[in-house]
Order: sequence, then structure tokens, then C-alpha cells
Amino acid sequence: MTEGRRERKKQRTRQALIEAAVELFEAKGFQDTTVAEIAEAADVSTRTFFLHFPTKEDVLLANAEWRFDLGVQAIAERKAGESVADVLRRAAQEMITDAWQTDLPDGLAALRARLIATVPALQAGLAQRLLTGQAVLIDAVHQSFSDQLPVIDAAALVGGVLGAINAAALVSLQRGDGPDDVRAAMSRALELALGTREIGTGLG
Repeated sequence: MTEGRRERKKQRTRQALIEAAVELFEAKGFQDTTVAEIAEAADVSTRTFFLHFPTKEDVLLANAEWRFDLGVQAIAERKAGESVADVLRRAAQEMITDAWQTDLPDGLAALRARLIATVPALQAGLAQRLLTGQAVLIDAVHQSFSDQLPVIDAAALVGGVLGAINAAALVSLQRGDGPDDVRAAMSRALELALGTREIGTGLG
């Protein structure tokens, strides 16, 4: 099997596990669903489950690392003449689009938003991933603009953007918005954080 085929098979298995987990969490509840049941529903072994996810909480946090990698890549591809705001906007939009294409359509983001208030392990896992990803993005922005942007300023800008996007997504998901509306809420929050949109305009 070629490397490309192997990777595609791996991604199909991972997606099958995510879809099975979401369906079972919705039907039985998060606490009452076991890893063995998720694996069986995805037609794989429990061992295969653990090759993809350390715990069942990690299924709900799938794609986080990849999403931050997309942001870092976008920052690394800074074009001549781009401002810090330009680069941050492009990086954030890459991350928002990925969420819209993955977590939002399959119900993963909505389920995560509902469970975040009641599952301490999920809260801890999400916080850890956000902090790790934020640190990586801060370093990427600082390195890209090291001649003009102190690291504290980079931290404030990245923290403001991520905080705004995540807060808007959470509220939008918790009120039952669909994928397109959640994406619009995140994009609007991004522009508010960058100071390019007036507060209170276009309220949903």
C-alpha cells in the first residue's frame, strides 16, 4: 500500500470513529457510551480506536492540532506588504473554514458546545489545546514580525482574536445556529477583534 493510500485509509477510519462517536453520544449520552461501543459502531477494533484517540474525550477535540497547524502555515506564508492584521485575518479565516468543513457539518462542534459545561475532562482537554495552540500562533506571529512586533503585543493580538472567535462560536452553537451562521459569527468576531468592524452592526 502506498503512503498516500495508507494516509487516506487512516483518515477514513478516523472520520468513521468521529461519526460513530457523535451518533452514540447523541443517542446514549457521553458518560454512558464506551470506547468499545464506538469502535464496534465504526467497525474497527478497540485497539484501532486508541491508535487514533487516547480517550473518548479526544474524539470531541479532534482536528484542533491540525487547525492550529493551518494557522501557522498561513502566517509563514506572509506576503510582502501584509500587515499583522492582514496575516492574522488570513490565518484565522483558514482555521474558521476548516471548522466549517469538518466539525460543524458532522455535529461535532455542536455536541462539544453542549457538553463543555458538564464534562470536566472535556473542559480540561479543550483548555489545554487552546493554550498550546495559542502559544504556537503567538510564536509564529512574533517570528514573522520580529522586527516590529514585541512578543507581548503578539500575545495580546493572537489572544484577542482566538478568544473572540471561540466565544462567538460557543454562543452561536449553544443557541442552535447552523454551520453557515456559526461561520458568519466567527468571521464577525474576527473583524471585531481586529477593530475593522463597528460593534453592534449587523447583529444576529
